[in-house]
Amino acid sequence: MAQYTIGEVETITGIKPHVLRYWEENVSVFKPQKDSGGHRVYTQREIDIICRLKYLIYTKHFTIQGAQEQLLHEMSEQNPREKALFAIRKCRAELDSLFLQIRNINKRSNEK
Repeated sequence: MAQYTIGEVETITGIKPHVLRYWEENVSVFKPQKDSGGHRVYTQREIDIICRLKYLIYTKHFTIQGAQEQLLHEMSEQNPREKALFAIRKCRAELDSLFLQIRNINKRSNEK
């Protein structure tokens, strides 16, 4: 599964790292993992949550608490379409990861 650094997530979502860290502390459904060095590692699922939070907070003017409640509601009510989209996103993340692995192998073989 593809993993992203906090800087890459900022580039993808437009949300500053200090805001991401704040959301991590205050939104229970948003908890990125940390690598062995203690750096945050984001998956496509976290990026999807960030994009949804951004929409709810900045566009729909939800509070942090309201956005969290909405996310919890949406996650508990996943209809077949949402489940299919989740499966597609999971496949996409796995393909992204495989692509990066292949690219790294090709880079190493070209360096030899």
